[in-house]
Amino acid sequence: MMYLRDNEVFGLVKTGVDVHTLGITTIANLLRDCGYKCYISPIEISVAVENIQKVNNFSLLQKWITDNHITRIGFSYRLDPEEAKDYFCHLYYEIKMHNLLSQNGGTLRSVFFAGLPDACKLVRRELGSEILVFPGDETAEESLRLLGVPEYKYPKDLVQNSSYDSMRWEFARKIIEDELYNDISPVDHLGYKEAGEISDSFEKRIEYCKRKRSLPLIRAHVGPYNANRIEAIKEFLSWEKTLANAHLLDVLSIGSSQLTQSNFGEDWEGLSNGGGIPINSEQEYKMIKDAARPMLVRTYAGTKNIVGMAEMHERCLNISWHALSFWWFCEIDGRGENSVLENLREHFSTIKYVARTNKPLEPNVPHHFAFRGADDISYIISGYLTAKTAKMLGVKNLILQNMLNTPKCTMGIQDLAKGRVMLRLVRELEDENFSVHLQSRAGLDYFSPDLEKAKIQLAAVTALMDDIEPDNENSPEIIHVVSYSEAVRLATPPVLNESIKITLAALKEYRKLRVSGKIENMQYNKELLEKTDNMYCEAKEAIIFLEEHISNLYTPEGLYRIFKDGFFPVPYLLDLNNKYCAATQWKTAIKDGGIRVVNEEGKVINTVERYRKILEIDGI
Repeated sequence: MMYLRDNEVFGLVKTGVDVHTLGITTIANLLRDCGYKCYISPIEISVAVENIQKVNNFSLLQKWITDNHITRIGFSYRLDPEEAKDYFCHLYYEIKMHNLLSQNGGTLRSVFFAGLPDACKLVRRELGSEILVFPGDETAEESLRLLGVPEYKYPKDLVQNSSYDSMRWEFARKIIEDELYNDISPVDHLGYKEAGEISDSFEKRIEYCKRKRSLPLIRAHVGPYNANRIEAIKEFLSWEKTLANAHLLDVLSIGSSQLTQSNFGEDWEGLSNGGGIPINSEQEYKMIKDAARPMLVRTYAGTKNIVGMAEMHERCLNISWHALSFWWFCEIDGRGENSVLENLREHFSTIKYVARTNKPLEPNVPHHFAFRGADDISYIISGYLTAKTAKMLGVKNLILQNMLNTPKCTMGIQDLAKGRVMLRLVRELEDENFSVHLQSRAGLDYFSPDLEKAKIQLAAVTALMDDIEPDNENSPEIIHVVSYSEAVRLATPPVLNESIKITLAALKEYRKLRVSGKIENMQYNKELLEKTDNMYCEAKEAIIFLEEHISNLYTPEGLYRIFKDGFFPVPYLLDLNNKYCAATQWKTAIKDGGIRVVNEEGKVINTVERYRKILEIDGI
């Protein structure tokens, strides 16, 4: 491998049409932390590379390269693979034609590409193996190694974090290579009288499993795709029976279609269904409930008439728990027609209804902010605000979902600290009338398209889940198993059952190693404890600040203001009408293994300091 010179200068380029910037900002900050200068293309360069063959456009790019003394060019495009290949190849040919490469007397020592796996294959097919490609499943350490960064230049926090991540990877690799998961059998989750009956419930099952010391409960999101609506439902019913007979899955989460969520009970003639199970009648829901026994069942909330949909899920499914997204699944993400404020108002009415049913509530919130570039402190605070809202509206049992690897560049120790702080803060709300149940899961964007690697990732993230509360045998109470095939295809029942077995095997073996002292008990890791304490203090101070300065915080209007005024930064939100410019104006970047809000110089902005700036803008 050829190592980089000390005087390397990187130029990272994207198109104007591609809003995916997390990958670029992540690698830019990593390279800067290694001591290299790194420039991200300004908007005029991003627009120019969309039609680089135009003389004036290439001249702009060439001047940018020259003015900044750039020696390495990286291009990123995370949309359509064919478009990605065309954009990059046109760029590469123009660079070659104008003799900018070092072998032709120019200053550029390399050109590399980052995109979806299929895009990388197309680029390699056209340009050959000399082009370095990044399909997106690389760790930070792997990315630096591929670029030729000498190890002594790696950031200290990266090295420290990666030792924990490397340990989990080696542990997980052995689980998969030795196929230890093949020996996993169903555990006793059904020994109580009401199991599988109409009167069964999440509360009854989890209490039984606590007594039997057989937690966690296993939940999975399931559903085939079939363009024929009736055939899709028939296939789903068959899948349900297969899963029920395996006795590995406790909670079947129905992967309902967008039309089911937004247009239930309406005429779908001429409407595109997209993916998911196209359920459009109460009778179909009842059939699904019957076929699922003895599994419990849950599903997506509606995106309109949210209260009415929740009532229907109660009478047709005896839904195990309700999940609501508060600010999300509306106008800002294209999942519904409600404005953000209308959505919050409907959610408050629905939460009051859920409280009357005595069913648990899952605020399906923090990771949606993370998807749009929010920082780790905002992730934590959004989880706390929704939990406290639920308690104030009468909910007695809260399902606290913690999505790990979101974004996937997050280091393991940072993930643990973030999860621990959110859990600690939310548990401070517990009393005789309010209980919190931790549900852990892998990130949506975490898994590699290489299925063997993805199996290892699944076992590794299971170990991460267990390290959130390593001294609590009942934690996590629920694991949402994301199948290892997530990056490639929908999980069939055999793949899902195999994924559950991998999860259970990893959990069992990891706990054995901890008890025997062969791995570190992360409950006492000094670096982790310090990071956790610092994040807790910052998040706690920020919550107190919000409660003191935002009137009627725990109302639809209060939570709307939190979003509208930019207390939760969402730099990657597609806000085409600039309706929420205060929320999208903040920049975030990877720092110390996690995501933080940064200023123009890349320096971290303390959360309360940022809140004060927002209030100053408002004239308060």
